[in-house]
Amino acid sequence: MNKFWREKKLSEMTEKQWESLCDGCGLCCLHKLEDQDTHEIKYTNVACRLLDSKSCRCKNYTSRKTMIPDCVVLTPDQVSQFHWLPITCAYRLVSEGRDLYPWHPLVSGSATTVHSAGISVQGRVISERDAGDLEDHIVCWED
Repeated sequence: MNKFWREKKLSEMTEKQWESLCDGCGLCCLHKLEDQDTHEIKYTNVACRLLDSKSCRCKNYTSRKTMIPDCVVLTPDQVSQFHWLPITCAYRLVSEGRDLYPWHPLVSGSATTVHSAGISVQGRVISERDAGDLEDHIVCWED
């Protein structure tokens, strides 16, 4: 197995390699709240309306920025700015010089290990259309 993430910087990866780093957890598609004073990030269980809560993938990935103007599109040169990425995120791990977790699909060889390891939001989120006040939906995903 080619472990390109150990050999290349994010900026050196091909588009296919970059995209394959996404583990499909769905955490980046959740609404987050940031404390303006401390900059602490609080995750919610409220998902973007384009997130498929079963697969934890975007329902319209190629047009997501057009459909959701404030959708954040991660690029290699911006990853260090996204302090809200979960500690398990491959983009964050690689940018910090760390290795991927055993459940990551590139390591395990299966797209379902992120779900079976309990890392993904599969079946644990509600759509932003049904949420109401985000403060009522704060959760801790990393426990």
